[in-house]
Amino acid sequence: MKVYYDDEVDSLYLKLGDDKPDGVIEISEGVNIDTTSQDNIVSIETLNAFKKIDLRTVLSYSLEFDKDLITQKFA
Repeated sequence: MKVYYDDEVDSLYLKLGDDKPDGVIEISEGVNIDTTSQDNIVSIETLNAFKKIDLRTVLSYSLEFDKDLITQKFA
């Protein structure tokens, strides 16, 4: 998944795959899902994203590791 945010127009774009979209479904005002002809979801676009999403949760990330796995790998 790739995440793009355009702060000039306040648009958040989540790219979920490499397929070319054939259509779009507006699920609510300013929230669009791009789909293929087989109804696979390719991307999600949110306009006026700042008002609809806590962007801190989308534009930041955290990693969790299994302590035992790391210990075994680097022991």
